[in-house]
Amino acid sequence: MKRNRILAFALCSALMTGLVSGCGSTGEVKDQQGSESNGTSQNSTAESTEIPEIEGYSLLWNDEFNGDKLDTTCWQYDPHEPGWTNSELQEYTTSEENVFTKDGLLHLKAIKTKDDKGNDYYTSGKIKGQNLKDFMYGKVVVRAKVPEGQGLWPAIWMMPTDEEHYGQWPKCGEIDIMETLGHEPEKAYGTLHYGEPHGEQQGTYVLEGGETFASDFHEFSVEWEPGEFRWYIDGNLYHTVNDWFTAVDGEDDKPYPAPFDQTFFVQLNLAVGGTWPGNPDATTNFDNAEFLVDYVRVYQKPEYDTNVTKPLPNFRKPLEDGNFIYNGDFSEEEALDDEDNWRFLLFNDGEGTAEIKDGELRIYPEKKGTEEYSVQIVQAGLPMFKDSKYKLTFEARSDEKRVMKVCISAPTSGWVRYLNDTPVHTTDEWQTFEFDIEMLRKTDPNGRLEFNMGRFSPVKNLQIRNVRLEMTEASDEAKEILGLTDAESTASDEAAVTETAVSETAEAEVTEDAADTTEAQTEEVTESAETEAAE
Repeated sequence: MKRNRILAFALCSALMTGLVSGCGSTGEVKDQQGSESNGTSQNSTAESTEIPEIEGYSLLWNDEFNGDKLDTTCWQYDPHEPGWTNSELQEYTTSEENVFTKDGLLHLKAIKTKDDKGNDYYTSGKIKGQNLKDFMYGKVVVRAKVPEGQGLWPAIWMMPTDEEHYGQWPKCGEIDIMETLGHEPEKAYGTLHYGEPHGEQQGTYVLEGGETFASDFHEFSVEWEPGEFRWYIDGNLYHTVNDWFTAVDGEDDKPYPAPFDQTFFVQLNLAVGGTWPGNPDATTNFDNAEFLVDYVRVYQKPEYDTNVTKPLPNFRKPLEDGNFIYNGDFSEEEALDDEDNWRFLLFNDGEGTAEIKDGELRIYPEKKGTEEYSVQIVQAGLPMFKDSKYKLTFEARSDEKRVMKVCISAPTSGWVRYLNDTPVHTTDEWQTFEFDIEMLRKTDPNGRLEFNMGRFSPVKNLQIRNVRLEMTEASDEAKEILGLTDAESTASDEAAVTETAVSETAEAEVTEDAADTTEAQTEEVTESAETEAAE
């Protein structure tokens, strides 16, 4: 097969004024015609820095931030008003109070002031290399130290030079090299965004022993190749992605590896507030709200093989009894803190524990948290095939009357819902709950069953058992991928029809009572939650 290759330096020569020059340094470089010249940064006080070599790569460009001001041959300011994106609070300015270089470091500083009405007002810094240092494929290495504090959100990320090439976000793609949240500075995230529908794949890296990314500098890097991304922290690989896509919603996918077959640029910013980290509070110390960057270095290989094929996704096969939920009968007392089968998670002030014992999943919430997902038990990896139908059943009880919510979500496809968030009212008696699901969205190999127990009052213990997700009607795609014969799928369909006929009468009897009580119970729970929140 013919191997298509791209010569990296030839690709970027029209974009780069100096292929191996540091933005904030001096050195011998080649101009666009290939002749040697003495390239000098516009920062006359810049110091030379010895840049380490990486085997298999050549340095494309770098900034060591050794000058006395921001080098505008590498970077441009990116001013935006508050609320520009993600409900963030800061105004990004061009002020040297928010963006400046000092002692060989780039400083992006968030500042808290008051507006004309006496309300809190925040300014901060954001810079980008768009139309200055754009490139396609390479290794980006950034050494940085993040701030600590509720509501602070530093980021090292990349966007395409031409965001309209495949369409507005997320269709255009986004490469998040590093993000941290100020209230959990020991954890860093690396994420790839694409779609549509919006898909994302995120890796996390957690420091142990009380160390945080705010206590010292760390090196964050990503290797971007035509068919794969790899994320590293301090040289440790922690996340790999090779199965993205992009499309207009409802249309066929663009040819792989779109949208990551175009030039991107690096940007750095320190956000304040927003939908992910939450807003600052009384504990946030703005005297130390600085994102410090030691250097940005971009390397490339001499050439890249662009003849890549998207790997086929792995689809979970059902168990012999047709159940897609593994350990749904809780016969195995597995750990709940790993990615295998069931996983217990806590977020946003949620507290509690969980265990599997005597064929039951037992959850002991201690603090409800601020979100429905603050206390949750999940199982991911569920194959959700377009044009197929499913049935979810489980039994549940609680020490006293309470509410939880169940859903099947899409953690790598924009968190859409294949089963909407649905309240389940439990009592001290075991009840069986049943949900029919018609899958109308794009096939997803990674659906996730969620039992969410956060935010609701009262905070009472729950038990769950006999969880089943069965395919009651298989699409042609599901039959092919799962290896189902026509006889097997027909038997499944007939079984579903028989089960539905038997249960319809009982369901009809229950529906009227349930309809009368559900609204009243939900209002009671919501009123209780609001009262406690006010207290």
